[in-house]
Amino acid sequence: MVNRIDQLASEFIDIAAFIGENPELGHEEWKASARLKEALERHGFQVQSPVLDLPTAFLATYKAAKPGPTIAFLCEYDALPELGHACGHHLIAVMGLAAAVGLQSVIEQTGGTIRVYGTPAEETKGAKVTMAAAGLFDDVDAALMAHPYYAYEKSGMSLAMDALQFEFHGKAAHAAASPYEGVNALDAVLLLFQAVGLLRQQLRSHARIHGIITEGGKAPNIIPAYAAAQFYVRSADRPYTDEIVRKVLSCAEGAALQTGCTMKWSNYEYSYDELITNEALSEAFTHNLIAMGIPEADIQHGKDHGSLDLGNVSRQCPSIHPYVKVVDEQHLLHTKEFRDLAMQPRAFEGMLLGAKVLARTAYDVASSPALLQAIKSEFERRVLFK
Repeated sequence: MVNRIDQLASEFIDIAAFIGENPELGHEEWKASARLKEALERHGFQVQSPVLDLPTAFLATYKAAKPGPTIAFLCEYDALPELGHACGHHLIAVMGLAAAVGLQSVIEQTGGTIRVYGTPAEETKGAKVTMAAAGLFDDVDAALMAHPYYAYEKSGMSLAMDALQFEFHGKAAHAAASPYEGVNALDAVLLLFQAVGLLRQQLRSHARIHGIITEGGKAPNIIPAYAAAQFYVRSADRPYTDEIVRKVLSCAEGAALQTGCTMKWSNYEYSYDELITNEALSEAFTHNLIAMGIPEADIQHGKDHGSLDLGNVSRQCPSIHPYVKVVDEQHLLHTKEFRDLAMQPRAFEGMLLGAKVLARTAYDVASSPALLQAIKSEFERRVLFK
C-alpha cells in the first residue's frame, strides 16, 4: 500500500504540479478535474462525471469482490481569486487520489468499496453541500481527507457559516442641490454595519461576523439609490449560527426602516455546517501518522481554521479533516508565501506522506471490525441520535 504510493510518486507529483500551475476557480476546474479523472480511470476506477449537474465534479469507484465498508477520499481542487493555490488544494486533490490508489492494492484482501469524490468550489459554493444534501454520503462508513499546513494537527472543529447579502434601495437626488429629495441607501448600509458592530458585544466568544460594502454609490454628489453589503456569519454550531443570522436580519430591517429604504437579503454562497470530527477515526489517523515517523509531540490538537463544506458531510457519515505539515516556515493559508512554498519539493513530500497516512487509516477501517464498530457507534451517538 505504502510501496504502491512510492512506486507512483512521480506520477502523483506531476499531477499536483500541473494543478498548481493551472489554478482554476470553483466550478471552473476543467483541467484539474480532467487530470484526476484520467488518472483514476487508468488505475481501474469507474468514473462518473458530471455529478448532480456539477460539471467539474466526479465520483470514482473501485469495488472489491469481497463485501466490506465503503471508504471515501475527498478531493478539492479549486483555487483562490488572484492568489491561485494558496490553500493547497492541488495537494489535497492528489492526497485523495494517491490514498485511493494505495488502498486499492490491498482492498481485495479486506473487502469493501473505495470512492473518490471530486468536490469543486470548496472556497465558495462547495459541492460537498450539494452532494451531502442529495444523499451521496449516506452509505459511506468513513470519509477522509487531509489539509496541507505548516504543522501537524489532529482533526478538530470548524465553524458553521452563512453568507448573507443585503441590498438596499432608496431614491437618488443631487447631494448638494436637493438632498432632502433623496433616500440614501448607503446610509442604510452604514447603519447596518454600526448595528452589527454593537451586536458583536452580545455574542459568544466563538462567533464571528465580518463583511464588506460591495456597492456604495457612484459619485459623492449623488445620493445613492442603491447600496449593498456582504457578510459571513459564523459560530461553532449551526443552531447558534441560525440565531445570529436572525439578529443580523433584524439589524438590516432596522436600518431600512430608519432610512426609508427597502431591503432584500439573500444567501450569496452556500451555508456550511460545523465539522463534527469522528474521534475514533481521528485517533486511527494520528496513530498512523506516528507510525510513519512523526513524533507525537509534533502533532497539535485540532484548531478552528474557519469554515468547511466537509462539515455538511460530517452530518451524513463519520469524517475527519486533519492537517499535514508540507512547509517548514510558519506561513498562513491564503497567502502568496504559502502558495509558493506549496509548489516546492518539500510540499510534495508532505503530500505523499499525507496520502500514505490516509491510506493506512482507511486500511485499518476496512480490516478491523472493532474499529469500524467504534466509528459507527460514535457517529450514531454524537450525530444521528444527538
